[in-house]
Amino acid sequence: MIRHHIEDEMLMRYAAGQLGEGWSIGVATHLALCPSCRERLGVFEALGGHFLEEEAVDVEDLDESWQQIKRRIDAGEIDNIVPLRPKPADDLLPEPLRSYVDRAGGLNWRRLGRGGAAQMILRTDDMTTTVRLLKIPAGQPVPEHTHAGNELTLVLSGSFSDEISTFGRGDVEMADAEVLHTPRAEEDQDCICLAVTDAPLRFSSRFLRLIQPLLGI
Repeated sequence: MIRHHIEDEMLMRYAAGQLGEGWSIGVATHLALCPSCRERLGVFEALGGHFLEEEAVDVEDLDESWQQIKRRIDAGEIDNIVPLRPKPADDLLPEPLRSYVDRAGGLNWRRLGRGGAAQMILRTDDMTTTVRLLKIPAGQPVPEHTHAGNELTLVLSGSFSDEISTFGRGDVEMADAEVLHTPRAEEDQDCICLAVTDAPLRFSSRFLRLIQPLLGI
């Protein structure tokens, strides 16, 4: 059962198309797992549609645009329309996350030190965020840290606990500079998360701060 959801402000910005690619990946992946947030998104989209309908629209401009599209179809200029077919469901990576991983050639973990933790940075066109998959070995922690900016963490497999709560599959944790925590994977299973950040982490350990550029986190 999902207990930790996307905040209203971020969900409204997503509905309005105002989120960058990195944050949108995090929100859309959570939506693929969370019926409750999909329902809330529908409400925000309906509200947005209502306000759009209230705005004055030049009907002649809309009609001319549609006529131009029809002329292009009749002239054979638009002839490669391919119906979208849903991909098979994935137990770990729902869409749209699955497509980003597939484009990278599949899961390709890079180890972070000797403890078994690993990450995979996903390529996007969004220069304001970093999108990565994180794997935390069962029973092990991510060293104590806070954040230089904002972080969205979405659990895809397993679970972790920190000073705030326990987070399982589909749960989202939002963190910023006011959050100091030590996330620890539960004992029985590795925890795999999707993490979106707009600034590096701030580790409490001086040693980790020194090697942080090498780790890329």
